[in-house]
Amino acid sequence: MTLDRCAGLAETAHALAVGEVSSRRLVEETLARIEATQGTLNAFRIVRASAALAEADAADTELAAGVRRPLLGVPVAVKDDMDVAGEPTAFGCGGDHPAVAEDGEAVRRLRAAGAVIVGKTNTCEFGQWPFTEGPAFGATRNPWHHGHTPGGSSGGSAAAVAAGLVPAALGSDGAGSVRIPASWTHLVGIKPQRGRISTWPLGESFQGITVNGTLARTVADAALLLDAASGNDPRDPHRPPRIDAAAAAGRDPGRLRIALALRPPFTAVPARLHPAVRERVVRLAERLEGLGHVVERADPPYGPIGLTFVPRATAGIAERVRDAPHPALLDRRTRDAARLGRLLGGAPLRAARRAEAVLHRRVGGFFASYDVVLAPTTAAPPPRVGALRDLGGMATDRAMIAACPYAWPWNVLGWPGVSVPAGFVGPGLPVGAQLLGPANSEPLLISLAAQLESELHWHELWPPHHGQEPAAVA
Repeated sequence: MTLDRCAGLAETAHALAVGEVSSRRLVEETLARIEATQGTLNAFRIVRASAALAEADAADTELAAGVRRPLLGVPVAVKDDMDVAGEPTAFGCGGDHPAVAEDGEAVRRLRAAGAVIVGKTNTCEFGQWPFTEGPAFGATRNPWHHGHTPGGSSGGSAAAVAAGLVPAALGSDGAGSVRIPASWTHLVGIKPQRGRISTWPLGESFQGITVNGTLARTVADAALLLDAASGNDPRDPHRPPRIDAAAAAGRDPGRLRIALALRPPFTAVPARLHPAVRERVVRLAERLEGLGHVVERADPPYGPIGLTFVPRATAGIAERVRDAPHPALLDRRTRDAARLGRLLGGAPLRAARRAEAVLHRRVGGFFASYDVVLAPTTAAPPPRVGALRDLGGMATDRAMIAACPYAWPWNVLGWPGVSVPAGFVGPGLPVGAQLLGPANSEPLLISLAAQLESELHWHELWPPHHGQEPAAVA
């Protein structure tokens, strides 16, 4: 039996467990799809063909012996900021990078669940931008429109899942880097609570604003991958209580109070919500009302939260640049951000970290009145490939903030969010909306997202075949 690209993570795992297909067959087909699309989509930085086939053979031996694990033999991908033993971790940078000796904790847990890691997906340099392009690997393209970016920085993972190359993938999210590409490729993207999926060997990635998350076509698949990858190294500084994400995907969320938040958080750069994106998010709010939820226009009291984001983000870049094996090859914008990070890495960084507790109290108080926030994931549809590639640092920041002003506050807070498909705008470009909650609210967000999915059936839509463009959507 052969599973086609429509098979999701859970369906694939079940087919393997009951003997309908072998892991080797699945991995061979996965590798063939990757090879066939690498010249167009360019989703992968590293393809582990020989290693993945060996892992598939080992999985088949276990399956034949009656061993059962949640993802035994299932091919998945991970973003190229995650350590995979025997492979380099270039994180979007150019030059030769040494192979790492050990798996990062998230990858170790995926392997413990039985997953076969077929490759590492492309990401922009140190995950800084909402596009996946760079001189080290070229441009990763959106399966829905090859002329547009899939977003970033987990754009390779999103492109791979949206095109059906793999049923699910890990990404990371430091300012929306799972949710933004999920939005722009018609996927479900879960940014979990800080520490839910370990970032070890870094106890805190980018001063705690970056977490690992999941990308899949369905809520259930994104939740299944979340459960498989969740857990901590004993040295992790953040260890949230365990959740059962897969079970949450099968529960009714109950009747909820939902705040429709359309106003972007304050930034120094103007940001305006694209009217077509606004319309799609409002329509999603109307569907939620139709499901029995109470939806009101209300915006969380963010205050000057942006002042706490910049020191943490740029200090994180400075740490990465300090350890880069080829600093001369880095983008000038990266070097400039690192320079700012070194300037802000003392008292401003300490003040930014202290402010998190104040923000928790202020924004947390909002959840006395509401259970969930519904907001746009981005303010605009995906830009064209190359639109931000050659801009200077300030121009890049302005364009980035204008397109993506909604996601990053939840990185400062460290709380969970789930981006879900909201439809298409213009010539069939995907956009999304995010469900946001307080600490450890993944089960509620996942159950609400699953309820929406059961109404909207977004997983039934696929990108056009190569050489075709999707029809315009009003």
